[in-house]
Order: sequence, then C-alpha cells, then structure tokens
Amino acid sequence: MDGGANYNPRTVEEVFRDFKGRRAGMIKALTTDVDEFYQQCDPEKENLCLYGFPNEQWEVNLPAEEVPPELPEPALGINFARDGMQEKDWLSLVAVHSDAWLLAVGFYFGARFGFDKADRKRLFNMINELPTIFEVVTGTAKKQVKEKSAVSNHSSNKSKSNSKVVPQQLRGPEPQGKYSKPPQKDEDEGLEEEEEGEEEDEHGETLCGACGENYASDEFWICCDICEKWFHGKCVKITPARAEHIKQYKCPSCSNKRSRP
Repeated sequence: MDGGANYNPRTVEEVFRDFKGRRAGMIKALTTDVDEFYQQCDPEKENLCLYGFPNEQWEVNLPAEEVPPELPEPALGINFARDGMQEKDWLSLVAVHSDAWLLAVGFYFGARFGFDKADRKRLFNMINELPTIFEVVTGTAKKQVKEKSAVSNHSSNKSKSNSKVVPQQLRGPEPQGKYSKPPQKDEDEGLEEEEEGEEEDEHGETLCGACGENYASDEFWICCDICEKWFHGKCVKITPARAEHIKQYKCPSCSNKRSRP
C-alpha cells in the first residue's frame, strides 16, 4: 500500500483529478462494495485505515510505518467501532473521516507545490461542487437535489407532469419504470428544444448512488426499488438488455443488507 505516494499532482486540475479518483474509490467501498469493506474491517485486527487511490480503487490496510508519512493519513482504527454501532451509523462515521482525509490530501498537494490564494480558492470551489462522501452514503445529497428542484419548480410556475428530480423519460415506458434509456431525439426537436433544455438542467443534478457523479443524458441509469437511489448502469454492472428482464431491482447495498452477527 502506497496511498498514491508515488503520484504527485502539481496543478489545480491534476489535484482535483486526484481528489475525484480517491473519492470515487472510497464511495465504492462504502456503497457498492460495502459487504466486502465490512468484512475487511475486522475489530480483531490491528488499527486499520480506509485508503482511496487516484485510480478509483480502495483498500483497507494498516497505516504507513514511516514518520512523518509521505501523505496525510486517514482516520486510524475504523475497524474497532464496527460492532459497537449500527452499520449505517458506522458507515456514516467512516464517511465523515474520509471527507476530512480527502481535503487534507488535496490541500497538502496545494501547499507542497505552492498554490497561491487564487489556486486554493479555485481548488476548493471545484471540490465543493461535488457532494461529500457523507452526503452520498447517507442519501443527504439526493434530498438536497429534490429540495432544490422543488423550489425551482415553484418559482417557475410551470406545470410539469412529474415532480421528481428524475423526469419520466428517465424511468422509461410503464411498467418498466425502474430503469432508463438515453432520451430519444424528438422529430419535432425545434418545438421541444427549450423544454428539453430545462429538463436537462434540472435532472443534471441527479446523483449516482455509487460514484456520486451527476446525471448525463447519454448514459443508462437504473433505480433501486428498495432505497430508490439512482445508479449508472456501468457502476452496478447492469445493461439495458438485462434491465428489461428485472422485475424488482435491488442495488448492491440493499442486496448485501442482512443481519450482522
């Protein structure tokens, strides 16, 4: 485990890419790979840390031995609290510490390579546009998007057939409302262009429950029938063809939920 120590981003854009990669890996550990993550955090083992890497992978391992470490270290001993808390509370706690670690690593690079005030502000603003790991894990990010959408719809005073953030065409034709296909171009594109533009802005803020990234109109999405979170098909390894035959879709987190010993 090197924690990405051999990779040193030097520009604001490179640091942000590093941040996004590590963040995606940690979100994966706490959502789609949560069962494996839970098993690796054995309280009987020594102090363990959750690491995220720039290549969007994650790892549970012992902290670095060198003092001081090459990079800031994540929270130590996350495994000790596993069996003393409810799983969702424990995952939320790990998520909060993961957010703190990501900021520490990002601004460590900023300090090391001499980012000035403007660079630091730009980096923070780029990071701040993304929901935190805590918001993704707890579903807070999805609630915030819904609330923002409701305010926007109220102020516009426009009647819409679907009040949810994710529009009807994302859900596909009934009754297969749990998955989506990229919206088809309307032959009357000239008449629909303005309305489609507004919808794109609105559900462009829908977040994937696995990677936390925004909705894109050219990507296939699927909704979990249990927790009602939306996922990129590629993140949960579901294709449009496979989705056609799924009567009730359960995301990896809901599928892995079971009584813990």
